[in-house]
Amino acid sequence: MAAETIITDGVKIDGTISFKGSAKIDGEITGDITSDETITIKRNANVRAKINTKNAVISGSFEGTINASGQVDITSTGKFTGDLIQPNSSLSIEKGGVFKGRSIIGTDIQEDDPKK
Repeated sequence: MAAETIITDGVKIDGTISFKGSAKIDGEITGDITSDETITIKRNANVRAKINTKNAVISGSFEGTINASGQVDITSTGKFTGDLIQPNSSLSIEKGGVFKGRSIIGTDIQEDDPKK
C-alpha cells in the first residue's frame, strides 16, 4: 500500500509534483500534480494546477484542469473553477459547493479543442 502524502497549511509549492498513492493538500500549489489514487484539496487549500488523478475531493479552492478517471466530489466548502475531464460521468456537488467551468465527459476527448 502506498503512503499518503500531506501538504500542510502554510506550505507553498510552485512546480510539478507526482504522488504514489493519495495526497491531502492544505497549503498552496501552483503547477502540475499527478497521483495514481486520490487528491484531496482541503478547506484551507488554494490550488492552481493541471491535475491528473484517479479521484479528487475538492473542499478548498481549485482553479485549473482536472483529468480524473474515477470519482470527483466537490464538498459544501469546495470551489472549482476550470475544466473537469472524465471518461465517464462521476461528479457529485454538495449543496453550497461551487462549480464554474466545463465538465467534459467521454472516451474520445481532445482537451485543447472546445468544439469537441
